[in-house]
Amino acid sequence: MTAQRLTPPQARNSELRGPDFGSYAPDEVTWLLKDLSHIELEADLAVRERRIQAGTAHYAESLPIEYQPGAAYQQLFADTLDDSAQRLAHAVGVVGELIVAERHREPTLVSLARAGTPIGILLRRWLRHVHGWAAPHYTISIVRDRGIDTVALDHITDRHDPTSVVFIDGWTGKGAIQRELTAALDAYARDGGPRLADELAVLADPGFATTTFGTRDDFLIASACLNSTVSGLISRTVLNADHIGHGEFHGAKFYRHLAEHDMSNHFLDVVSAQFDVVRDAVASHVSALDAADRTPTWAGWESVEAIRAEYGLSSVNFVKPGVGETTRVLLRRVPWRVLVRDNDLPEHRHIRILAAERGVPVEVRADLAYSCMGLIKEDS
Repeated sequence: MTAQRLTPPQARNSELRGPDFGSYAPDEVTWLLKDLSHIELEADLAVRERRIQAGTAHYAESLPIEYQPGAAYQQLFADTLDDSAQRLAHAVGVVGELIVAERHREPTLVSLARAGTPIGILLRRWLRHVHGWAAPHYTISIVRDRGIDTVALDHITDRHDPTSVVFIDGWTGKGAIQRELTAALDAYARDGGPRLADELAVLADPGFATTTFGTRDDFLIASACLNSTVSGLISRTVLNADHIGHGEFHGAKFYRHLAEHDMSNHFLDVVSAQFDVVRDAVASHVSALDAADRTPTWAGWESVEAIRAEYGLSSVNFVKPGVGETTRVLLRRVPWRVLVRDNDLPEHRHIRILAAERGVPVEVRADLAYSCMGLIKEDS
């Protein structure tokens, strides 16, 4: 017998939209988050890292002080975006067409905060531009080792057909969030919630962890280059019992003070301006995928385990594979070293700048399964 699901009270929850929360237009995304902007949650990177590694704090209970790169890096972001916009638009189009063909003709997009949010907006723009469907688009929180925000899931499934729900993220690293999502949705169904499709839709799947992807190349998605200033000025999500009560959404902060540095809507506009340019190529690519074997092999996870053992790290959580994850290590963790397959790859220019700014050694490893990996410093 299926257990009866007890839905917690939701009176304290409200849908959040820009400009009151975040810098995106109000119709582009609905944030199912509790606004914690008034609470001091930031901690020094080194202190925060020590507490997390010591097991005295979970990474989702606080926020890192967001590292703001210098002017040269900011210019590099702009150049990288211009160079990669067409490739990004192509990946968005492929994912959008796969969703319509294989998942649901009128999908409800649910982005995983926060890297999934700009990708979800781009997918919404594609679906509206090509198919005339103004998809509902929500952003919710998922936390490694803690699961997904089931209060937010209840909110969505009470309002939309559960079979239409498609979860969105930017990319897969080793596939940890895909595994977390599968486990969380299994638990949600066991507790009486509707069964939701657990497969992530991502622009890049270098971890070979999903079948709904734009590419499996480990290529740079420009939104990975920055923190909140390319994600609607919203922080990482927070799950802290001091501030999140029973029946409340997970939380996040709106960094209004960074408005002058905000590139969020510029990123969206530059990529979506390429939709008509790539439309024919997308159609040809999706047709070719019909005959391709897209079965997840989880090859990325195996390569991460090998690197973890070789470098004497106690957990795969200290190994962040792929260009997106490596960038995030350099932006908001305490990095130990960076491994690259090619020392002069143009897509790694921003990584070389960040590594130099933070004094992190870069090691060339021609045998890497990914184009690069970031290793987090482990306290001895």
